[in-house]
Amino acid sequence: MSRIGNKPIDLPKGVKVNFAGSLLSVEGPKGKLTQVYDPKITFESKGDTIVVTRADEEKTTKAKHGLYRNLLNNMLLGVSLGFKKSLVINGVGFRGEVKGNILVMNLGYSNQIEYMIPSGIQISVEANVKITVTGISKEQVGQVASEIRSLRAPEPYKGKGIRYEDETIRRKVGKSGVKK
Repeated sequence: MSRIGNKPIDLPKGVKVNFAGSLLSVEGPKGKLTQVYDPKITFESKGDTIVVTRADEEKTTKAKHGLYRNLLNNMLLGVSLGFKKSLVINGVGFRGEVKGNILVMNLGYSNQIEYMIPSGIQISVEANVKITVTGISKEQVGQVASEIRSLRAPEPYKGKGIRYEDETIRRKVGKSGVKK
């Protein structure tokens, strides 16, 4: 039994949902999202809630039941509230700034790193060290934040690099420096 798939989804105010063929589309105040889904999964609108059901009891269908329920829930949250991830740049001289649709960062390399901001994503930089990635697609926001973090992942000795705001870096002890 899918516990997540059986939970009904509350429909936020001002959001329209359409289940046409095998295409799920959600439109709200922040934008529009679409998702292709398996025809073995069906969506039923009951007033201000949506119920997700499955056609059979196969293992793959059960897995997709919970998956598509969560994808629809994330789409509803995205078009009504949006998603946000924050990153922090640590290191002496490390900084970032937004120029047009390009994120320019100095991360201790000989050249500046330029990251093209994809459409549907907004990036802002506060105090040259805090990067905020916002958008309506949870998947796209997470992917962009991961790509920015991978430009200079935090190292375990001094903690220099780009990390998520809520991430803790496990620090290692350096060389002891004891002479024999």
